[in-house]
Amino acid sequence: MAHSNVHLDDGVHSDLAALPTVRAITRADLQDALRKGLADFSAAPTHVIFLTLIYPALGLLLCRAAFQYSVLPLLFPLVAGFAIMGPFAAIGLYEISRLREQGKAVTWRNGLEVVRAPGFKSILLLGGILMALFLAWLAAAHLIYATIFGDAVPKSLGAFIDQIFETRPGALLLIVGHLVGALFAAVAFAISVVSFPLLLDRNVDVVTAIGTSLRAIAANPWTMLEWAALVAALLIVGSLPLLVGLAAVMPVLGHATWHLYRKVVV
Repeated sequence: MAHSNVHLDDGVHSDLAALPTVRAITRADLQDALRKGLADFSAAPTHVIFLTLIYPALGLLLCRAAFQYSVLPLLFPLVAGFAIMGPFAAIGLYEISRLREQGKAVTWRNGLEVVRAPGFKSILLLGGILMALFLAWLAAAHLIYATIFGDAVPKSLGAFIDQIFETRPGALLLIVGHLVGALFAAVAFAISVVSFPLLLDRNVDVVTAIGTSLRAIAANPWTMLEWAALVAALLIVGSLPLLVGLAAVMPVLGHATWHLYRKVVV
């Protein structure tokens, strides 16, 4: 498929010549990236499961902690944090896709080789930025709940569900919480949609990586919006059966993100 090169001045970096070139893509490219991501997962499922079972396991631990320490109001924000931390969590999957793209045989150990990548320090820095964003989201979620319901903590999961879905304040919490959560997720998506694959693939700094992500979205606003909606929908589906579905959803999206990067960045 032919792509048109797009150079946009986003003001993030003063030397435009040093910025990677981004291309305009279409819905067909998204579909192809997803197909290739599924193919990567199908070709090496035992390799990626090792890397991704950690995420649903972590989610279950977070749920358990929520019940144990009476922080039920933060249960949903904790689970929703997968949308913020996902791009960083999938870094090992990008490496596996990169090696498969080169025709190399891979094992789960290849996913850990990212520690030797030239841009690994920048990867950690950007991961730290996403972690700070995630913590800010939790703080905002707690503030929203406290503003609407005060300091009262529901005594059980059933009481919490009734409080959220059977009362007017609960409806307000859902509306405000979703809007604020969508804002945090949008920021995370904007700065990371192709940043981590770029940092893995080339020795660039965090500013250049974030700038490239922003330029990719500016060049493909509607296509990237479709991609964000697809990612959100798949994460929701993967989270429904006690988060275990993320063991399949996360690797497919991780591999697909690598192929999306290849289509967007020259």
